[in-house]
Amino acid sequence: MAEYPLKRAGTEKRKYDWMSVRRAGGMKMEYREFAYRKTYHQSDAEQLYNAYLTIYLTLCLAVILSLCLALIDGARRNGARLEAEIVTDIGLQSIMAEYHRELMKQYNLFAIDASYGTALCSRTNTEAHLQKYLTKNLDCNDVFLSDFLYRDFFSLKLDQAEVKKVSIMTDGGGAVFRRCAVEAVKDDLGIGLLEDLQGWMQTVEVNGLEEGKEEKQKKEYDEQIDGWVSEYDGMEIEIEEGEWETVELQNPTDGLERKKSLGILKLVMEDEAGLSGNALNTENLIRSRMGRGEINQGNMEYTEKEGAEQLLEKFAFQEYLLRYMGRYGQEYEEDALKYQIEYLIAEKGSDIENLRSVANRLCVLREAANAMYLMSDREKRTEIKVAAGLVCTLIMLPELTPLLEGAILLAWAYAESVYDVKTLFSGGKVPLLKSKENWHYSLTAALHGDLKDKTQEGSGLGYQDYLRIFMMATDQDVLTARAMDMVEADIRKTPGNSAFRLDGCYESLEACIRIGSGYGYQYELIRQKSYN
Repeated sequence: MAEYPLKRAGTEKRKYDWMSVRRAGGMKMEYREFAYRKTYHQSDAEQLYNAYLTIYLTLCLAVILSLCLALIDGARRNGARLEAEIVTDIGLQSIMAEYHRELMKQYNLFAIDASYGTALCSRTNTEAHLQKYLTKNLDCNDVFLSDFLYRDFFSLKLDQAEVKKVSIMTDGGGAVFRRCAVEAVKDDLGIGLLEDLQGWMQTVEVNGLEEGKEEKQKKEYDEQIDGWVSEYDGMEIEIEEGEWETVELQNPTDGLERKKSLGILKLVMEDEAGLSGNALNTENLIRSRMGRGEINQGNMEYTEKEGAEQLLEKFAFQEYLLRYMGRYGQEYEEDALKYQIEYLIAEKGSDIENLRSVANRLCVLREAANAMYLMSDREKRTEIKVAAGLVCTLIMLPELTPLLEGAILLAWAYAESVYDVKTLFSGGKVPLLKSKENWHYSLTAALHGDLKDKTQEGSGLGYQDYLRIFMMATDQDVLTARAMDMVEADIRKTPGNSAFRLDGCYESLEACIRIGSGYGYQYELIRQKSYN
């Protein structure tokens, strides 16, 4: 019998020994515990030693199971947040996809019409659409076919969707509208045209070509000449001793003045009856509503451009207008007014009035430029002096010569300006400052009022270039408000848009979305979306 050392179990010492008992079936091992005089079989001893593994596995499985459950909970939490963010982005993208189709089609502008074809522009309309898209994307009923077999792992539900901030097209006096227009064309613009336009503007401003002082001076000359005419016309003067002659006085520019009284359009248009007769009531358009304070206001911040950026923005904006709005020679049949660019410059109620106003303004500018050339041309100044001196000699009033010279010069400049405007309206070009090579009328033709000459193609600035000059000289906010008038008027002519308002169009928005989970999680997301 082998005897083993004592083993510690608690505070007791136990002594084990093994006995070999020979049986018929072979050897059977037994051991005895001398402390308690108990005898155990080998199988019982093995069970006694193997219990520690069960406890160890139980503890390990508890830890592993806790870890797995923690991982699953973390996956659910983060997955739910990810799904909430994705659904939020999808919902806002769906809202932005509801841009006004006619506004994009006609003017390449993207904006959400908050009225959605109704007469009421309200932020709640947009919120209702957003809630619909979010709820639909959070709903899993069409994915899980059976509540018994499947269950939503995230169990998300929309609690609230609110549009906190919006940027409206008319904010900042139309600054948002102007920014969107610039974004539509800025990639297609050449800097060379801006440099040319700056040069033209400098020429106009330095020489005062738009001041209209020539026309005022011409009226003063005519008044003084008419005073002399009324005083001396019909009087008898003694030519030689005993020989008297009745004086017949007439202003040599009267023939041209009679032509001028017909109106500029009759002088420069071959077929005045073919002009557009469209008219527009601006009482309910955006510019009038802005004046009355009857427009919706957004609450998102925007920054105004300054310095060189402001000049570039103004240039790009007017190029946008020239591209997307009609003018004389480039009319769009579906527009409320066919001469829209002329409306931006003149702001009259009808196409005829707008075109007449622009034609008069063109005539004033060209008259000033032509008068400046005549005063600088020695040959033509001599021709004017000879003509004035001859007339004054015939009527024996040499003191009238300086007045007559000025009147003849301005009359000649006016006749040439009529020809210039006619050339521009027929698609030709006229340089801003003329030279001897491109001067058209002779003095005789000008004084006779013969203004029926056919125009030639010429070189220099076209009608559109002169419109650029007039728009650049117009206040930017005024130009923007008039442009918004045109946009509203045009969109209202299309089916289903009779109540369209630019102050109900959102260019960008900020939304706050709260989404809850059936497992107790809450998510709040704030997102901004914009077309630019």
